[in-house]
Amino acid sequence: MLQQPNASEERNYIPIIVGLAVVVVVVAAIAFLGRTRGDNKPTVDPYAQKLQVTDMKLSQADNFVGSRVTYLDFTLTNTGDKTLGGGNVIASFKNTLGENVQNERLPLRALVPNQLGGYPDQLDLGLAPIAPGKSRTIRLTLEHVSGDWNQAAPDLSFADLRFK
Repeated sequence: MLQQPNASEERNYIPIIVGLAVVVVVVAAIAFLGRTRGDNKPTVDPYAQKLQVTDMKLSQADNFVGSRVTYLDFTLTNTGDKTLGGGNVIASFKNTLGENVQNERLPLRALVPNQLGGYPDQLDLGLAPIAPGKSRTIRLTLEHVSGDWNQAAPDLSFADLRFK
């Protein structure tokens, strides 16, 4: 014969309380460990002050899948005493209010004439370094630029520079 539970029997809430406490601790740990620490601004290389940017040109073209690609070409002159063999450039795009709407971190790639003619090739600076006192044309290729961009040339800074 089946016994009916007594209405006077108390229910055991300890496993439920322990389970909720574990869930709260796990969520708090994820929130604490997942938060960003400090300012995520990239650090600019001190040698960057010896790099001069001139002749900046922006152009856009449609690629074969129908999306727009933006090219930023500029002349980079090494006025320092080391041979520049690579690094990254951070392009900061602003809106009409002067607010930063997009940051792109891209490798420095030199634009060199193609040996067979036609369009120039982009080479890593490790293959086409910039000696002290010399200049090279650099091309940045951007697959997407924010629609809020003011169409002005972005601010450029250099990071993670490598030398030969």
